[in-house]
Amino acid sequence: MKTPLVKIKTTKQKSTRKLSPSAERRRDQAQQNKRKIIMQAALNLFSRSGVHGTSVEQVADKADVSKTNLLYYFSSKEQLYLEVIKQLLDVWLQPLQGFSVEQDPIQTISNYIKTKLELSRDNPAESRLFCMEMVQGAPLLFNELNSPLRALVESKVHVINAWIKLGKLAPVDPYHLIFSIWATTQHYADFRIQVEAVTGKTLDDPDFFATTLKNLQSIILNGVRPIK
Repeated sequence: MKTPLVKIKTTKQKSTRKLSPSAERRRDQAQQNKRKIIMQAALNLFSRSGVHGTSVEQVADKADVSKTNLLYYFSSKEQLYLEVIKQLLDVWLQPLQGFSVEQDPIQTISNYIKTKLELSRDNPAESRLFCMEMVQGAPLLFNELNSPLRALVESKVHVINAWIKLGKLAPVDPYHLIFSIWATTQHYADFRIQVEAVTGKTLDDPDFFATTLKNLQSIILNGVRPIK
Protein backbone atom coordinates (compact mmCIF):
# COMPACT_ATOMS: atom_id res chain seq x y z
CA MET A 1 0.00 0.00 0.00
CA LYS A 2 1.40 3.33 -1.09
CA THR A 3 1.73 6.10 1.44
CA PRO A 4 -0.22 9.13 0.19
CA LEU A 5 1.84 12.12 -0.74
CA VAL A 6 1.39 15.08 1.55
CA LYS A 7 1.89 18.51 0.03
CA ILE A 8 3.68 20.83 2.35
CA LYS A 9 2.99 24.52 1.79
CA THR A 10 5.98 26.73 2.09
CA THR A 11 6.01 30.47 2.42
CA LYS A 12 8.83 32.79 1.70
CA GLN A 13 10.09 34.47 4.80
CA LYS A 14 10.57 38.19 4.43
CA SER A 15 13.98 39.35 5.38
CA THR A 16 13.96 41.11 8.72
CA ARG A 17 17.58 42.09 8.55
CA LYS A 18 18.07 45.67 9.61
CA LEU A 19 20.20 48.08 7.68
CA SER A 20 23.49 49.08 9.21
CA PRO A 21 23.68 52.66 10.55
CA SER A 22 25.86 53.71 7.60
CA ALA A 23 23.42 52.14 5.11
CA GLU A 24 20.52 53.93 6.80
CA ARG A 25 22.37 57.22 6.54
CA ARG A 26 23.03 56.64 2.84
CA ARG A 27 19.39 55.75 2.25
CA ASP A 28 18.17 58.83 4.15
CA GLN A 29 20.59 61.07 2.28
CA ALA A 30 19.47 59.63 -1.05
CA GLN A 31 15.84 60.30 -0.14
CA GLN A 32 16.63 63.87 0.95
CA ASN A 33 18.50 64.49 -2.31
CA LYS A 34 15.56 63.15 -4.30
CA ARG A 35 13.15 65.44 -2.45
CA LYS A 36 15.41 68.43 -3.14
CA ILE A 37 15.56 67.61 -6.86
CA ILE A 38 11.76 67.31 -7.05
CA MET A 39 11.20 70.52 -5.08
CA GLN A 40 13.66 72.47 -7.25
CA ALA A 41 11.92 71.23 -10.40
CA ALA A 42 8.55 72.17 -8.90
CA LEU A 43 9.82 75.64 -7.93
CA ASN A 44 10.99 76.35 -11.47
CA LEU A 45 7.63 75.34 -12.93
CA PHE A 46 5.39 76.85 -10.22
CA SER A 47 7.20 80.22 -10.42
CA ARG A 48 6.44 80.41 -14.16
CA SER A 49 3.00 78.81 -14.47
CA GLY A 50 1.58 78.75 -10.95
CA VAL A 51 0.20 75.71 -9.17
CA HIS A 52 -2.85 75.42 -11.42
CA GLY A 53 -0.83 75.74 -14.60
CA THR A 54 1.59 73.00 -13.60
CA SER A 55 0.88 69.27 -13.64
CA VAL A 56 2.43 66.47 -11.59
CA GLU A 57 3.60 64.93 -14.86
CA GLN A 58 5.49 68.10 -15.80
CA VAL A 59 7.25 68.21 -12.43
CA ALA A 60 8.13 64.52 -12.63
CA ASP A 61 9.50 64.97 -16.15
CA LYS A 62 11.64 67.97 -15.15
CA ALA A 63 12.92 66.15 -12.05
CA ASP A 64 13.62 63.05 -14.16
CA VAL A 65 11.55 60.77 -11.93
CA SER A 66 8.40 58.76 -12.53
CA LYS A 67 5.04 60.13 -11.45
CA THR A 68 4.73 57.19 -9.03
CA ASN A 69 8.10 58.00 -7.51
CA LEU A 70 7.17 61.66 -7.10
CA LEU A 71 3.92 60.73 -5.36
CA TYR A 72 5.91 58.50 -3.00
CA TYR A 73 7.61 61.62 -1.63
CA PHE A 74 4.67 64.02 -1.96
CA SER A 75 1.09 62.77 -1.74
CA SER A 76 -0.30 65.39 -4.14
CA LYS A 77 0.61 68.42 -6.22
CA GLU A 78 -0.91 70.64 -3.54
CA GLN A 79 1.27 69.13 -0.82
CA LEU A 80 4.34 69.59 -3.02
CA TYR A 81 3.37 73.21 -3.64
CA LEU A 82 2.94 73.88 0.08
CA GLU A 83 6.29 72.28 0.87
CA VAL A 84 7.99 74.52 -1.72
CA ILE A 85 6.25 77.65 -0.44
CA LYS A 86 6.98 76.89 3.23
CA GLN A 87 10.65 76.26 2.47
CA LEU A 88 11.06 79.56 0.67
CA LEU A 89 9.09 81.33 3.41
CA ASP A 90 11.61 80.02 5.93
CA VAL A 91 14.46 81.37 3.77
CA TRP A 92 12.83 84.80 3.36
CA LEU A 93 11.96 85.21 7.03
CA GLN A 94 15.08 83.81 8.66
CA PRO A 95 17.01 87.14 8.58
CA LEU A 96 14.16 88.92 10.38
CA GLN A 97 14.36 86.47 13.26
CA GLY A 98 17.72 87.92 14.30
CA PHE A 99 16.31 91.30 15.41
CA SER A 100 16.86 91.87 19.14
CA VAL A 101 16.67 94.91 21.44
CA GLU A 102 20.37 94.66 22.35
CA GLN A 103 21.48 95.29 18.77
CA ASP A 104 22.21 98.63 17.16
CA PRO A 105 19.02 99.29 15.14
CA ILE A 106 20.61 101.26 12.29
CA GLN A 107 23.23 98.60 11.67
CA THR A 108 20.70 95.79 12.09
CA ILE A 109 18.23 97.30 9.61
CA SER A 110 21.08 98.12 7.21
CA ASN A 111 22.23 94.49 7.30
CA TYR A 112 18.65 93.29 6.88
CA ILE A 113 18.21 95.38 3.72
CA LYS A 114 21.44 93.92 2.32
CA THR A 115 20.41 90.35 3.12
CA LYS A 116 16.96 90.81 1.59
CA LEU A 117 18.45 92.30 -1.58
CA GLU A 118 20.89 89.39 -1.81
CA LEU A 119 17.97 86.97 -1.52
CA SER A 120 16.22 88.76 -4.38
CA ARG A 121 19.37 88.48 -6.47
CA ASP A 122 20.13 84.85 -5.65
CA ASN A 123 16.57 83.47 -5.38
CA PRO A 124 14.41 85.30 -7.93
CA ALA A 125 12.21 82.27 -8.67
CA GLU A 126 11.35 81.89 -4.98
CA SER A 127 10.44 85.55 -4.69
CA ARG A 128 8.26 85.47 -7.80
CA LEU A 129 6.43 82.38 -6.58
CA PHE A 130 5.74 83.96 -3.20
CA CYS A 131 4.51 87.12 -4.93
CA MET A 132 2.24 85.04 -7.18
CA GLU A 133 0.74 83.30 -4.15
CA MET A 134 0.06 86.65 -2.46
CA VAL A 135 -1.54 88.16 -5.57
CA GLN A 136 -3.89 85.17 -5.77
CA GLY A 137 -4.98 85.70 -2.17
CA ALA A 138 -2.73 83.02 -0.64
CA PRO A 139 -5.41 80.30 -0.95
CA LEU A 140 -3.06 77.50 0.07
CA LEU A 141 -0.83 79.45 2.45
CA PHE A 142 -3.24 81.60 4.43
CA ASN A 143 -3.02 79.55 7.64
CA GLU A 144 0.78 79.70 7.52
CA LEU A 145 0.65 83.48 7.09
CA ASN A 146 -1.99 83.91 9.78
CA SER A 147 -0.03 82.13 12.52
CA PRO A 148 3.77 81.69 12.35
CA LEU A 149 4.37 84.70 10.10
CA ARG A 150 2.10 86.95 12.12
CA ALA A 151 3.70 85.84 15.38
CA LEU A 152 7.19 86.48 14.03
CA VAL A 153 6.35 89.95 12.72
CA GLU A 154 4.59 90.92 15.95
CA SER A 155 7.63 89.88 17.99
CA LYS A 156 9.87 92.09 15.81
CA VAL A 157 7.39 94.96 16.02
CA HIS A 158 7.97 94.85 19.79
CA VAL A 159 11.73 95.04 19.19
CA ILE A 160 11.39 98.05 16.87
CA ASN A 161 9.06 99.79 19.34
CA ALA A 162 11.64 99.20 22.07
CA TRP A 163 14.33 100.84 19.89
CA ILE A 164 12.01 103.80 19.38
CA LYS A 165 11.35 104.14 23.13
CA LEU A 166 15.10 104.09 23.74
CA GLY A 167 15.48 106.97 21.30
CA LYS A 168 17.50 104.85 18.87
CA LEU A 169 14.97 105.17 16.04
CA ALA A 170 12.58 107.84 14.85
CA PRO A 171 8.92 107.22 15.78
CA VAL A 172 7.79 105.24 12.73
CA ASP A 173 5.20 102.48 12.47
CA PRO A 174 7.15 99.18 12.72
CA TYR A 175 4.75 97.33 10.43
CA HIS A 176 5.19 99.87 7.64
CA LEU A 177 8.96 99.82 8.10
CA ILE A 178 9.03 96.04 7.64
CA PHE A 179 6.60 96.19 4.70
CA SER A 180 8.70 98.90 3.04
CA ILE A 181 11.87 96.82 3.28
CA TRP A 182 10.07 93.80 1.85
CA ALA A 183 8.53 95.81 -0.98
CA THR A 184 11.66 97.65 -2.08
CA THR A 185 14.07 94.72 -1.93
CA GLN A 186 11.75 92.11 -3.45
CA HIS A 187 10.80 94.48 -6.27
CA TYR A 188 14.11 93.68 -7.96
CA ALA A 189 13.18 89.99 -8.18
CA ASP A 190 9.41 90.19 -8.73
CA PHE A 191 9.74 92.92 -11.38
CA ARG A 192 13.16 91.93 -12.68
CA ILE A 193 12.05 92.31 -16.31
CA GLN A 194 10.75 95.82 -15.63
CA VAL A 195 13.96 96.84 -13.87
CA GLU A 196 16.06 95.47 -16.73
CA ALA A 197 13.85 97.15 -19.36
CA VAL A 198 14.20 100.54 -17.67
CA THR A 199 17.84 100.43 -16.56
CA GLY A 200 19.33 97.77 -18.81
CA LYS A 201 20.71 96.09 -15.70
CA THR A 202 19.84 93.47 -13.06
CA LEU A 203 21.15 92.68 -9.60
CA ASP A 204 23.50 90.16 -11.23
CA ASP A 205 25.62 93.17 -12.22
CA PRO A 206 27.87 93.79 -9.16
CA ASP A 207 28.01 97.56 -9.73
CA PHE A 208 24.24 97.83 -10.11
CA PHE A 209 23.75 95.70 -6.98
CA ALA A 210 26.09 97.96 -4.99
CA THR A 211 24.36 101.11 -6.23
CA THR A 212 20.91 99.68 -5.51
CA LEU A 213 21.91 98.63 -2.00
CA LYS A 214 23.45 102.01 -1.23
CA ASN A 215 20.34 103.87 -2.37
CA LEU A 216 17.85 101.60 -0.58
CA GLN A 217 19.83 101.84 2.65
CA SER A 218 19.99 105.63 2.33
CA ILE A 219 16.28 106.03 1.57
CA ILE A 220 15.11 103.73 4.35
CA LEU A 221 17.67 104.52 7.04
CA ASN A 222 17.37 108.28 6.63
CA GLY A 223 13.68 107.85 7.36
CA VAL A 224 14.25 106.04 10.65
CA ARG A 225 17.34 107.75 12.08
CA PRO A 226 16.46 109.50 15.34
CA ILE A 227 16.05 113.27 15.07
CA LYS A 228 18.64 115.04 17.24
